[in-house]
Formats: sequence, structure tokens, C-alpha cells
Amino acid sequence: MKVGFIGLGIMGKPMSKNLIKAGHELVVRDFNQAAVDELVTLGAKEAKSGAEVARECETIITMVPNSPHVREAVLGKDGVIETAKPGTVLIDMSSIDPVESKSIGGTLAEKGIEMLDAPVSGGEPKAIDGTLSVMVGGKKELFDRYYDLLKAMAGTVVYVGELGAGNIAKLANQIIVAVNIAAMSEALTFAKKAGANPELVYQAIRGGLAGSTVLDAKAPMVLGRNFKPGFRIELHIKDLTNALNAAHSVTSPVPLTAQLMEMMQALKTDGCEKDDHAAIARYYEKLAGITIES
Repeated sequence: MKVGFIGLGIMGKPMSKNLIKAGHELVVRDFNQAAVDELVTLGAKEAKSGAEVARECETIITMVPNSPHVREAVLGKDGVIETAKPGTVLIDMSSIDPVESKSIGGTLAEKGIEMLDAPVSGGEPKAIDGTLSVMVGGKKELFDRYYDLLKAMAGTVVYVGELGAGNIAKLANQIIVAVNIAAMSEALTFAKKAGANPELVYQAIRGGLAGSTVLDAKAPMVLGRNFKPGFRIELHIKDLTNALNAAHSVTSPVPLTAQLMEMMQALKTDGCEKDDHAAIARYYEKLAGITIES
């Protein structure tokens, strides 16, 4: 399949590479010329704008940071909408506000352009090995048509509901991930402060009810003092901002999300916004005056 791919960042670049590995023909667009050049060496074709991508492709994936970036790439000057033919399908794999997903989709529909929102979870490691979790909103027949394309980048691809539901699921995911990392950090800080070895505590609890994918992914990072970003704190702040806005719009109370937002804002003040979100542990370390390591 010939696919346009807009956004070759920390997630988009490995995702696009996996599409090429799966045999798809790609037309790529990004402001980072080095990333574009890397994909071109693998067989992709470069486009200079979203409009140029849409001129060549009737299936287009966007993977950009936030709602305004999707709006600009799709509806802005030289955007996808300028040249997209009726019947073109936009698959937005960015993590954005679900209200914006519906709004952008509505504008595209006026031009006969279909849209799926298909945000992902798993961070850079799973983007690289092609085992992301994809949550998809939109028409079920479109989901069925593009399931195999999405599966080339993912371990699981799940249909959630109408347009916007994919991003609702992603925001729910991000709430759970943030709270889990905070709970892990609080527990390991307590263990260290109380005189136990946090590495041994982690090994003791990981096989029980407290065990989780988040625990196994993030506890070794904290214990090894490795905060190289797989998913940056600043991006989690973006997601929690969207979660708070979406929750407030439907009067759903999210007190834990609000608390995690304040913790991440404190970490941003300390200059940790580029760190992996495992660095939530540093918030607790600062309060307790200890470092979580064996």
C-alpha cells in the first residue's frame, strides 16, 4: 500500500520504518531533514508539505506532538486538506484531545475525507520493535480495512468506538500509567527510607498483585538511574493536560490526574521535563532526601 507518513519523531520514525519493512511504499514529511533523509535511504520518498503527501497518497498517517500540530498539518496552509481527494483516509496516530479529533474529522468529512484516530501506547522501545498498543476510533469498516496496516506497527490493535474514542482510551491509559509510576516511586522511596533494599523489594512484589507492565518497565530504570527518555515528562504533561480538559468537559472528577500534573510540573521546574516519566521517582526522592537505588 502507498502510505503518506507525516511526523518522523521519536515514535513516528521507527513506526514508519516498520511499515517499510512490511513492504509498504512510503511518502514522508517532517521538519527534521535528517529524519527524512534516513527514511529516504530506506526507500521512502520525500514530500515537502502535507499537501504534497496528499497529492500522492490516499492513505495518510499523522504522528505529531499535539492537537495544534495535527490541525496545522491537516487543515493549515499547505496541509493535507488542500489536495486530498474525496475518499482519502487520514489515520491520526498522535495523542490529542478527543474533542479536537472530532472537530478535525468533521472538517475533513465536508471534503469527503475519512478519519480514524489511532493513538498508541508503548513508548519508543515498542515503536522500534513493532509491538505498540493501538486504540482506534472511527467507522468500523475503516478499522477493518486498515487493521493489517496498523498491525505492521503494533502488537495489539483494538477498535474502541466512534471517532474520538481512540484518544479517550489513550488518555485513560496515560492516567493509569502516571498513577502507577507515582505509586511505584512512593513505595520504593518508602522501602529505601525504612531500611530495605529497594531492588529486593521490587523483586519480591513483582510476581504478586502489585506486579504490572509499568512496574517491570520503570522500576529497573529508577534503580539503575536511567532516565533516558522512552516517553518524556513534557509529553506526559501534554497528555494529562488533554485528560484534564476532556474530563472537565464531561464533569468527570480526576483528582489523581490533577495531583500527578502538579508533580510533573514540579519536575519541569527542576529541569527534568526531557527525562523519561520514570523520573517521577525524583519528585519523591527530593521530598524524602534519599535516592532509590540498591
